[in-house]
Amino acid sequence: MVAAEDQTELTSPLQGTVVSVAAVVGDRVRAGQAVVVIESMKMEHVVAAVADATVIGVLVDAGETVLAGAVLFRLDLSAVEDGPAPDADDGSDATSVGARADLGEVMARHVVGLDESRPDAVAKRRRTGQQTARENLDDLLDPGSFVEYGPLVIAAQRRRRSVGDLIERTPGDGIVGGVGTIGGRSVVVVSYDYTVLAGTQGYQNHRKKDRLFELAERQRLPVVLFAEGGGGRPGDVDAPGVSGLDIPAFHLFARLSGLVPLVGIASGRCFAGNAALLGLCDVVIATEGSNIGMGGPAMIEGGGLGTYAPEDIGPLDVQVANGVVDVAVADEAEAVAVARRLLDLLGGPADDVACADQAALREAIPENRRRAYDVRTVIHGLVDTGSFLEMRAGWGQGIVTGLARVDGSVLGILANDPMHLGGALDPDGCDKAARFQSWCDAFDVPVLSLCDTPGFMVGPEVEERAQVRHAARLFAVGANITVPFMVVILRKGYGLGAMAMAGGSFKVPLFCVAWPTGEVGGMGLEGAVRLGFRKELEAIDDPELRQQRFEEMVAMAYEHGKALNSASHFEIDDVIDPADTRRWISTTLVAAPRPERRATKKRPNLDLW
Repeated sequence: MVAAEDQTELTSPLQGTVVSVAAVVGDRVRAGQAVVVIESMKMEHVVAAVADATVIGVLVDAGETVLAGAVLFRLDLSAVEDGPAPDADDGSDATSVGARADLGEVMARHVVGLDESRPDAVAKRRRTGQQTARENLDDLLDPGSFVEYGPLVIAAQRRRRSVGDLIERTPGDGIVGGVGTIGGRSVVVVSYDYTVLAGTQGYQNHRKKDRLFELAERQRLPVVLFAEGGGGRPGDVDAPGVSGLDIPAFHLFARLSGLVPLVGIASGRCFAGNAALLGLCDVVIATEGSNIGMGGPAMIEGGGLGTYAPEDIGPLDVQVANGVVDVAVADEAEAVAVARRLLDLLGGPADDVACADQAALREAIPENRRRAYDVRTVIHGLVDTGSFLEMRAGWGQGIVTGLARVDGSVLGILANDPMHLGGALDPDGCDKAARFQSWCDAFDVPVLSLCDTPGFMVGPEVEERAQVRHAARLFAVGANITVPFMVVILRKGYGLGAMAMAGGSFKVPLFCVAWPTGEVGGMGLEGAVRLGFRKELEAIDDPELRQQRFEEMVAMAYEHGKALNSASHFEIDDVIDPADTRRWISTTLVAAPRPERRATKKRPNLDLW
């Protein structure tokens, strides 16, 4: 006989029906080994031995219904011999990971869309000198940070093609997207996949974009969009409805404008709906060989407007010159590098600070006040080394705009370029400057204005381009931004144009200082002399004497309008050593209030032009 204290009972944990009994009297069992399987509410529950033991009683049979607490087995804990217990089928699925059928099926489906499973698609990209969507995302994001949404999605064409064919040929329905990090900061990424149905916009990939755009809004995450593709897709026969004009993707993406930074990258062909999304981006980066247009060849021909090759529509040189493209690059690798730099600049201050010898700035402006110079040389010498990222360089060339850092702090740079129209503000320059300031304001980026302008461009030709409205736009934006705004007058600060470069008045900026080469006035010196002293000059018959007198008057006007004289009337805050400019900027930024995280947008949306 076995002492009672050496025996134990296994009881049912719930009410149910016995599915199987895995041991008989006399069997040796080990702790954790299944001995009974009970089904309850369509779920199987395993009852296992609690210790090594010998079965001395089996009180249930398969098919029997038991109540919670019913005794199932009696076990003897004292009569266990050395050696392994017999193998028993416990009814579980505890097999090795690789052998499980369900996991294997999932892993196989995920592999289908990867580049290594699609050598023909990869080879096509190589023939055009381009990378795949996944290669671009690998370059953009921090290693191992990408979490993909919707990789198992296929095109909505099940009524015309087999599921197997769709799985193989339409992975992700032409969109690769999800969340990852750039420099440790989270971003949403959306990339059209041109190897899938030419990157067209299908029913399911619209739904994927909807999901990701909503995610970006809810979590306030920047978005990087790779926009290559041919626009809408007519072949999705499974899609409900008629026109598809009720899809929310364009509304959702447009609603992000002004809330989070939107960066668009175009490589190859980008037409119709793809181009519409690209145009909604704050910054558009495009590669050599890109073609961007609101309609591709088929749409143009369908409208009876003629037959064109894709390469004829919106080539890069056109889109750079007209301001659609902010940054032109050689290839996708450079595009990704620019996108990373941009988001890094918008991400906050940097710790590593280095700059050029500031004493060199003392010679940056020629002593000859009529000699042109490249203002980019001034910018690069002033800001942290290698930090300046110029935008829209090919359009509105009288104005230079871009992001940079000074002592690690990010700021927007706005500068007149005397190499173009002497730095005068024409309609394109006004638009470029106004839009850049509003963009900086939306994302709390301080603005530094480097002023060297004879004023607004004038004349019959420029008035045909609505100069009055464009000039007024610069005043309207400058008067309503709330970020720290600083002005350095490098040389010329004349008339309404100089006031516009200072937010509307020299007293608007947190500081308005000039370099020793600075000169200011209600209008350009030469023009002022010609207008103010016309009769006196016309009274001099000798042309040489008249020119001599004119130059004397200009010299007198220059002495009167020198920044030093202006500062003595406290029209500006100081005339400074150029080498001291960074200290002025840094001191001002340290003193400026830190922007608080807002629950809503600062601006309803960004001006896209």
